[in-house]
This record gives sequence, structure tokens and C-alpha cells, in this order.
Amino acid sequence: MIKIAEALPPHPNALWRLARQCGVTHAVGGMDFSRGLNVSHEDLPWSYTSLLHLKTLYKDAGFELAVLESRPPLHKAKLGLPGRDEEIEAVQDLLRNMGALGVPVWCYEWMPVFNWVRTSLALPTRGGALTTAYDHNLMREAPHTEYGIVTEDLLWENLRHFLDAVVPVAEQWSVKLAMHPDDPPISPIRGLGRIMRSVENFQRLLDLHPSPVNGITMCQGNFALMTDDLPAVIRRFGQQERIFFVHLRDVRGTVERFVETFHDDGQTDLAACLRAYRDIGYEGVLRPDHVPTLDGDSHDQPAYSTLGRLFALGYVKGLREAIYGE
Repeated sequence: MIKIAEALPPHPNALWRLARQCGVTHAVGGMDFSRGLNVSHEDLPWSYTSLLHLKTLYKDAGFELAVLESRPPLHKAKLGLPGRDEEIEAVQDLLRNMGALGVPVWCYEWMPVFNWVRTSLALPTRGGALTTAYDHNLMREAPHTEYGIVTEDLLWENLRHFLDAVVPVAEQWSVKLAMHPDDPPISPIRGLGRIMRSVENFQRLLDLHPSPVNGITMCQGNFALMTDDLPAVIRRFGQQERIFFVHLRDVRGTVERFVETFHDDGQTDLAACLRAYRDIGYEGVLRPDHVPTLDGDSHDQPAYSTLGRLFALGYVKGLREAIYGE
């Protein structure tokens, strides 16, 4: 059965307690970068000691660390800049330490310069809750970054170089590499190509290294903008046994203009998706992802409202019981 997890920061807080009270037993963890990177090798966030302390924190609070969803710097590796091999060596160290500690999945992405992008961070939605949205028309004339035009061909070339170096280490240490889609899955943005933006490109990723550790984070909010039949895509990649991690969230709209929604208010048939995961035998973790901010909660981190996440946990738990009980 698919397992329900929550993304928990590297320091215990109220969300840790609330998630555990809701019955969550698996954590999607993040490394602790609070001391910066100008520290000894043993104190780097991805060192064995740092990850051991992180895993122990989660374990003592009742959680199994199932996925690590943060990364050493990869800016130079993505762009092919001097210093990229040192960044790749840090990832190799991370994978060795994850393997030694039994942390089975690393979620990473290949978005150059900046991560997920929205043109609105506080759009009113159902009942006045606040959500995020994207309108590509507002970004068409946005200035290029200091890196100018970065082509998709360059990103593919650098991704191949990266995988050539890290896949053998991941295989040796039994750590699965789960590539997250570009968010939004559209290219270019501000002159920057974005390659993890279509079902076909994800197949190309898998074919670059046909290894059992080279796989996908099935972030449904992004994949829903790539296809009209998400359950079929789940089955396609599931039959190849390459789905290693699931972000369950939803949207309304198209890749050029969309809003993020409550889990029960989007365009995707989430029940059909859960049936697809059940049918392919996926037994990894799912975490509810971006959520609107509810009244009474802080909007300091748009898309990560605590109350919104609790609503999502309850909804997903009920959906899982219904589908797996059929």
C-alpha cells in the first residue's frame, strides 16, 4: 500500500507534532543548512554525521525518514560552469551517506538558476483561502537572468554528465534518484531552458541511464499540466518501475495559466490516480504537496500552510482507505 508522508523541516516544530497526531509515520526530510557551507567537512549538511543526527531526530519523534528532498548546491553542475565537478562530488558523498544510513530516495531537480515560479502568491480561492497561480503572459517579457540564454541542449548535456557520475554511486549504495519536474513545466522562462517539462522528456531521462535507480518524482500538479490522462502516465512509468516518490497536489488550467487548488477542487481525478498507484504495486511514499493558506494560518510560506496541509492529510488518508478497500 502507498504510504502517506509529510514534508518536515530539519528542526522539530508544531507541524511535526500535528502530523504525528494525524497518524503520519513517514517523513520527507530536508538537510539543515542553518550553519551555512563554510564549515568543516564533517559539519556539512550532507555529511554522514549530519544525516545521522537528522535521521535520529525524525526517528525519536516517531517518523521513518523515507525521502530526502533537499540538495547540495547544483547551480554550476546544471549550467556546466567551472566548479561543477566539485558539486557533483558533494552529491556522490550525499548518496554514499544516505545509503550507509538506509535513506532510500533522493528527490532532486534540474531547474537552472531558480526553482518553482509563480506570478501570484496570494490569489483568493475557495472561501477566501489564498493560493498561488502562474500566468505565462506576465513572464514573456521578463528580463533574462545574468546567465543570458541557456539552451535546452546545454541542460541535457550537463544532465548526462551528472548522471554518468552519480548513477554508479547510487547503484552501489542502493539510493534511488527521483527527478522532480520543472515547475511550471514550460520553457523557456527568462531565457532559461527547462527540460523536465513533458512526458516524452521524462522518458528520455529514463533512457539516458536505463538503471533501476534512475527514476521520477511524480509531482502530479506538474504532470497534470503535461497530459490529459495522468492515470495512464502513472501506469506507463509504473510498469517500468521508475516512480520512486509522489507529490499529490492539483491545479486548474493549462501550463501557460493555472492556479493551485485544494486537493478536492482540482481538475484531476485523484481517485483514478490512487487506483493507478495501487494497480502498479507502488509501495513508496506520497506526500500532499502545495496547499492554499486557510484563515488563521500564516502566509509566510505560500503553498505550505499548516492548516492546509492538515486538510490535505485527512483528505488523502480518506481517499487511500476508499481506493485500497475496493
